[in-house]
Amino acid sequence: MKPTDIGHPGYFHKVVDCQWACPAHTPVPEYIRLIAAGRYGDAYMVNWHSNVFPGILGRTCDRPCEPACRRGRVEERNAEKPEPVAICRLKRVAADNKEDIRGRLPKPPQQKNGKRIACIGAGPASLTVARDLAPLGYSVTVFDQDPRAGGMILSQIPRFRLPLEVIDEEVGYVLDLGVEFRGGVKIDSLKRLLTENFDAVFVGSGAPRGRNLDIPGRTEAAANIHIGIDWLASVSFGHVSRIGKRVIVLGGGNTAMDCCRSSRRLGGEDVKVIVRSGFEEMKASPWEKEDAQHEGIPILNYLVPKAFLHENGRLTGMTFEKVKAVYDGEGEKRGRRLVPTGEPDQRFECDDVLVAVGQENAFPWIERDIGIQFDPSGMPKVDKVTMQSTLPNVFFGGDSAFGPKNIIWAVAHGHDAAISIDKLCQGEDIRERPGPLVNLMSQKMGIHEWSYDNDVSPESRYQVPWRDKKVTLKDIKVEVEMGFDAKAAFAEAQRCLNCDVQTVFTTRLCIECDACVDICPMDCITFTANGEEEALRARLNAPAENRAQDLYVADGLKTGRIMAKDEDVCLHCGLCAERCPTGAWDMQKFLLDLTHAGPGCRKAPPERKAA
Repeated sequence: MKPTDIGHPGYFHKVVDCQWACPAHTPVPEYIRLIAAGRYGDAYMVNWHSNVFPGILGRTCDRPCEPACRRGRVEERNAEKPEPVAICRLKRVAADNKEDIRGRLPKPPQQKNGKRIACIGAGPASLTVARDLAPLGYSVTVFDQDPRAGGMILSQIPRFRLPLEVIDEEVGYVLDLGVEFRGGVKIDSLKRLLTENFDAVFVGSGAPRGRNLDIPGRTEAAANIHIGIDWLASVSFGHVSRIGKRVIVLGGGNTAMDCCRSSRRLGGEDVKVIVRSGFEEMKASPWEKEDAQHEGIPILNYLVPKAFLHENGRLTGMTFEKVKAVYDGEGEKRGRRLVPTGEPDQRFECDDVLVAVGQENAFPWIERDIGIQFDPSGMPKVDKVTMQSTLPNVFFGGDSAFGPKNIIWAVAHGHDAAISIDKLCQGEDIRERPGPLVNLMSQKMGIHEWSYDNDVSPESRYQVPWRDKKVTLKDIKVEVEMGFDAKAAFAEAQRCLNCDVQTVFTTRLCIECDACVDICPMDCITFTANGEEEALRARLNAPAENRAQDLYVADGLKTGRIMAKDEDVCLHCGLCAERCPTGAWDMQKFLLDLTHAGPGCRKAPPERKAA
């Protein structure tokens, strides 16, 4: 194998698994250490620079960082159920406990740069574009059909998960940057908007249409059959305040979980979720399913809707066909079919049905003759790097770009689109993307002393306390999760393995004494002959089986051997660096900061030649 180029920004970035997995690449271990130190405002600002909505995401993020967390991989004590660090809920700790940070936010520029940007939809993607561009002098106007900004954050996430004051605070931070918000304005023609001399338009309108279920009885019983996301929006805006006692929720995603839990708070006594797939195959996050079950809501699986039952125009129930999963093929080609079991149809009585079987995009307001191309499914053709459509000055992001995902992906799209818009308006090639800012800094303070806590905490993951169900199920606006207090937050933060503090090896200092090999608790360091990667992985002291994580290879040793380290299971405990008699190993903190829109993403102006 060739020696590892640790100077490449992507190498150590990939080793910081949580940051690598986060679409916005938030420096997770950095803000967790700040929380442990009680520096909540600093931790909040690290998040705000990256993901824009720390308090919102600290309650609602889909947490792609947590399955990637190193703690979950190396924790042998609870191998059946790996317990990653509670990254998401620690983010909330920073938001809940920070001091007043408004003085640390960018100020609206005194002078505009003459460029006008329109953002359609006031959801997370558009607000991220506005956050990045407004401080640079762009005149940003955000349009939304709702009178209040927030988009799906406001309309589709129930208040018992996300209080209104948290939304208003963090949306307000963006609007206070000099952004013009035009609420209650529905854009019904992109062609007309393009005549208003905007230099660029960003479409962040989300996926506003819930899928319907066209089965017998749908029309006759329509009065008590509701599309899930529309119903949640009506609840959020106060248009709906009650529901029948017997409720069926159709669907297995997070929207279905929000629908069933909201129903319990609005009068539903017998609320059940019915899904056509298996429990493990449901798209809802595991914790969302657990939360619903904790509130006494059963989830029934492998039932396919057949008909809505009704009498005299009133919904009375539903019938379902029992199915089972049958798998065909092997490996990546393995497919799944749902086939009837032959059992009798099952009937469930109900007063209301909430249909949450998916969302789709709707662009009737985008004319098809203005240069924006759509694929056969009705989605715009969008460049996944630049977020640019086939009409050069129109960009898409969030759910409107590639279909429904989640808030953190919308934020990432917003950052990318803002870079493109900035470069477009400055006459530059938007395909030329800026590199990140990267720093490596030794943490050595003495021979055996480090500037960070490198002890591996033996503690299990701490659970966020909940309010009593007797209180939360009576009021849809009462937040269920109470968040970590300072003591629990510190203890949970100590579970972080500081995987951004990297083990850096200097070949010329190594005397091949094997002291690091002897002390490594994970057997992840091997001095051996070089070879092809597949064979080398198999003959390390502990075979490196995770091909997704790189080997750290250094050559040039006096014996002709190489040093090979499996980055996958390393605890970043620093014992190798403490034991090394020559200082060949060092612990160096890696900090990667993505470059957002602004001077850092543009070419340097050419130097003027002396006359």
